[in-house]
Amino acid sequence: MGAATPYSTFLRTQDESISTMKWISRDIEALGDKPSFVSHIGDISYARGYSWLWDTFFAQIEPVASKVPYHVCIGNHEYDWPHQPWKPDWSYSVYGKDGGGECGVPYSLRFNMPGNSSEVTGTRAPATRNLYYSFDFGSVHFVYISTETNFLAGSSQYNFIKHDLESVDRKKTPFVVVQGHRPMYTTSNENRDAPFRERLQEHLEPLFVKNKVTLALWGHVHRYERFCPINNFTCGSMGLNGEDSEGFPVHIVIGMAGQDWQPIWEPRADHPNDPIFPQPGRSLYRGGEFGYTRLVATKEKLIFSYVGNHDGEVHDMVEILASGHVLNGGGSSDDGSTASSTMMESTFSWYVKGASVLVLGAFVGYVIGYISHARRGAASGNNWTPVKNEEI
Repeated sequence: MGAATPYSTFLRTQDESISTMKWISRDIEALGDKPSFVSHIGDISYARGYSWLWDTFFAQIEPVASKVPYHVCIGNHEYDWPHQPWKPDWSYSVYGKDGGGECGVPYSLRFNMPGNSSEVTGTRAPATRNLYYSFDFGSVHFVYISTETNFLAGSSQYNFIKHDLESVDRKKTPFVVVQGHRPMYTTSNENRDAPFRERLQEHLEPLFVKNKVTLALWGHVHRYERFCPINNFTCGSMGLNGEDSEGFPVHIVIGMAGQDWQPIWEPRADHPNDPIFPQPGRSLYRGGEFGYTRLVATKEKLIFSYVGNHDGEVHDMVEILASGHVLNGGGSSDDGSTASSTMMESTFSWYVKGASVLVLGAFVGYVIGYISHARRGAASGNNWTPVKNEEI
């Protein structure tokens, strides 16, 4: 997501993160004393070595983080550096120097997540913490993983994920949501992270499928994209016509909270040389607007929705029953066609007001960002250029 400042940082401003926090604050306020928490799955402040940006970021999220738990997992901009301990030969194009020299230290010391996972840095810096953990929240079992450290079969993290998923009591928590930073599926950024995704699909996807993970949520790609229930690039049955649901995980990329580091799906008029990313059948909905996501669950149903920043309304929604059946799971593209006739109608107020509905979480998975309006003026050289003084 990043921290919004009156100056451009790294040629960008992250202004939309202000709007994202505004709408999240609205939802938290509407929930009142109902249990909820925020989930931020990597690329948190984009400080990249500048500690004042961490301070600015925490001031930005304070209105929300002071009211509800704020859970995180690690991303490349908190961790990656050239000599990080785990950097196999196939990852030469994956793990670079995106952390700006932080090496996971501020992330490890500024947050305190459940569990005791850690990896030594191989330097005099303290071990990296908050890498992988899990907890139950109402009817959902949440699992956080690290895509920046070893997740291959035989690693400590793989063993944790395997044991954790196999130990879930589905009578207590019928839904399982796994979260990590770099996505297993995306129709953008197909080249640089391709070796990584191949290993993620080889080592972790079988665990997700075998243990019937409900949702897999990812960041890194700065836009929103929802896939069909999928296994090995093949869509499974959603059980909409009375047939048995195959129970494959629904993968959703939710990287559209404030950072503008990628073009939209097709070139803009002022970016005629940007690549075009075709939308295959497995990609059911792609959104190019800043926003965030909400997850609300009862024992019977999980509802996941994508809220746009320009109007605070729901732009995409998928409902998944405890049986594994996926509802409202149709497709849409950026041409404006919707996946469901009810997609544009925000149902959040119904959840809040409905006395018989147990609201277990306003899961606002906001990560990094994607911009839909003109980019601000960039800083040149080492100069700071003031570009914004008022709130969105």
